[in-house]
Amino acid sequence: MLNRVVLIGRLTKDPELRYTPSGVPVTTFTLAVDRNYTNSQGEREADFIPIVTWRQLAELCANYLKKGRLTALEGRIQTRHYDNQDGRRVYVTEVVADNVRFIDSNRDRQDQTPYAYGSPSGRGSKEEEHRPANEPFAGESEPINLSEDDLPF
Repeated sequence: MLNRVVLIGRLTKDPELRYTPSGVPVTTFTLAVDRNYTNSQGEREADFIPIVTWRQLAELCANYLKKGRLTALEGRIQTRHYDNQDGRRVYVTEVVADNVRFIDSNRDRQDQTPYAYGSPSGRGSKEEEHRPANEPFAGESEPINLSEDDLPF
């Protein structure tokens, strides 16, 4: 069986860092990913995909990712459910990322080196990992044209 996802998109807002009752960091954010085709008006649409990161990777994402930042990630799709206040079961589908790459540079930084965080094991890496621009996501950094009016929140 295989459950693997690779996405490239822009953050719709700054990541939200929280901690579980046992003190484990968890970050959530939404990634806007362009579709490969245009609609009947000739406009490109985007999907807004919820992302979750855990532990060291969660803290790194909270510290370095900002709204609008172009980001690539690898992870798995997870579906969970809970009962809301009305007693109805609510299903949530999200991507649990275990490898995040910051494709464009932070606007506050001068160097243009893309950074990669995480590890293929899914546990996250404690060390910063530099990757050359000719890695798998190189050349995939077409801008996603979003305005504040395009965001659903």
